[in-house]
Amino acid sequence: MSRTVHCALLKTEAEGLDFAPWPGALGQRIYEQISKQAWQRWVAHQTMLINEYRLNPLEAKDREYLADQMERFLFLGEVTHPPGYVQAHLTPTDPA
Repeated sequence: MSRTVHCALLKTEAEGLDFAPWPGALGQRIYEQISKQAWQRWVAHQTMLINEYRLNPLEAKDREYLADQMERFLFLGEVTHPPGYVQAHLTPTDPA
């Protein structure tokens, strides 16, 4: 049986994560207050940050940056985009 949380990002009751996805107090807070759907949104945003800023998660300074951005994204609703970033919008092509 899945557990539900009142998601801090979505502001609604939703399915909670199965485990803390990050170590320490931040990971526990995410486990208690963030839904699976919100976590997937963060993972997609994190991937964009890693790619655009060419971050290396093995580097301590890059992990610190990602942890800061994670907390801002999930709990404060703050979204950071690189300068000049344009989100791609995929549109279906017309049939030939």
